[in-house]
Amino acid sequence: MSMQSFDTVVRGGRVVTPQGVVETEVGIRDGRIAALGLALPSAGDVIDARGLLVLPGGVDAHCHIDQMVSSGARTADDFASASLAAAFGGTTTLIPFAAQHRGQSLRKVVDDYKARAEGKSVLDYGFHLIVTDASEQTLDIDLPSLVGEGFTSVKIYLTYDALRLDDRAALDVLAAVRREGAMPLIHAESHDMIAWFTEKLLSAGYSEIRHLADARPMLAERDAVHHAVSLAELVNVPIVLVHMSSAEAVEQVRWARKRGFPIHAETCPQYLVLTRQALERPSFEAAKFCCSPPLRDKASQDALWSGLADGTLSILSSDHSAFVMEGPDGKLRDGADTAFNRVQYGMPGLELRLPLIFSEGVGTGRLSIERFVEVTATEPARLYGLEGRKGVIAPGADADLVLWDPNKQLKIHPETLHDGLGWTPYEGREVTGLPVLTMVRGTVICREGERLAPDGHGRLLARARPEACTVTTPPATGFDVVSGRFVCEAPAS
Repeated sequence: MSMQSFDTVVRGGRVVTPQGVVETEVGIRDGRIAALGLALPSAGDVIDARGLLVLPGGVDAHCHIDQMVSSGARTADDFASASLAAAFGGTTTLIPFAAQHRGQSLRKVVDDYKARAEGKSVLDYGFHLIVTDASEQTLDIDLPSLVGEGFTSVKIYLTYDALRLDDRAALDVLAAVRREGAMPLIHAESHDMIAWFTEKLLSAGYSEIRHLADARPMLAERDAVHHAVSLAELVNVPIVLVHMSSAEAVEQVRWARKRGFPIHAETCPQYLVLTRQALERPSFEAAKFCCSPPLRDKASQDALWSGLADGTLSILSSDHSAFVMEGPDGKLRDGADTAFNRVQYGMPGLELRLPLIFSEGVGTGRLSIERFVEVTATEPARLYGLEGRKGVIAPGADADLVLWDPNKQLKIHPETLHDGLGWTPYEGREVTGLPVLTMVRGTVICREGERLAPDGHGRLLARARPEACTVTTPPATGFDVVSGRFVCEAPAS
């Protein structure tokens, strides 16, 4: 270990490392973790972490920021407000979406989102690419160059009229993503099932917001998850299934993984701490709890916790998608009588993702502190090309640290948060365990409720091609869609 002095030393805390919880010091030099050890010399700042946990900063790998969604509405936050709220919640890296809508150039979409974030985000960030237009220009020209620049993950939708790909287009995208060594993400709900059932409910007069959970049943998620696994198997590519919400979806993921398929799956705080009973309220209140997939029952909640603990579910993201309540960009865009299929879906979650899951997971014994760190930081970094750089406390990694007080309590109200939204679906809930300091690349962003870093501290991350995307199994059909050969054939001379 080098005994050269450090810019900053964090002393006295219990540090959560890949080897477990260790009482050690963290030496930081030039924005990176330079050493772990005791009695480290320091010529710079010393941060007293006595009585605190020292965690790697959270990696929120599923959030919608300054985005126009399929309905034409725009989310309520920009990169300045969203990243600051995330920082106060213990997150240090964001991976939102650069969302292509049909007919748009994927290259121009990415350039647009880069301009929106530059000079605003206080946190480091990257972008997943949302592909809705599987044209030759997108798949053969824009995608290869963008992946080469570090945009190494691509999301597709199996539902929503304005976003969904049919099976042939989905297979084309998955094959192109596999060719480039990127990671595909899939929003899996059965579009036609939902559309058919929605039509039946509305025609029978069941339009109240509480019927959202009926219109998008677990069956539609189960069917689409199985179908997404089949598409991935045909193309022979790993996938991430986003925002698993139900016991039946977890069952399908477990089935696929037992068969050896490289399937990764994500869930979100709302599905772990809320149930569909929250929709049984007047429209203005019920709209706060509308998301897609919708909230489920207690049995699904229990299945998700079990799946998160046993490794069936790989990562915990916020799926943050914040909207004002009224107006053309509002959740109740048609007023108090907005039908369930017209409500703007999405919940805020950037700031409360980690406190909610620490309190309800680590605090109740459902998750170990090591597993908490793994699903909220280490594993999303690994799956999305930031392994060894983000989401871990180890020499060489960026000094993205969070000092966490496991005993600090908070009763959640809109005014206790930093997003300026004015509402939260978690109002009145009490949490135990909160971040008290957040650091990005050795710079303290916020401390004890005080902001210390300006807009623009964050950097755009060029992400590597994830090792998890490496195909190691033969295709189920025997035919490799990328090389164009059956695996038994010898290469052409």
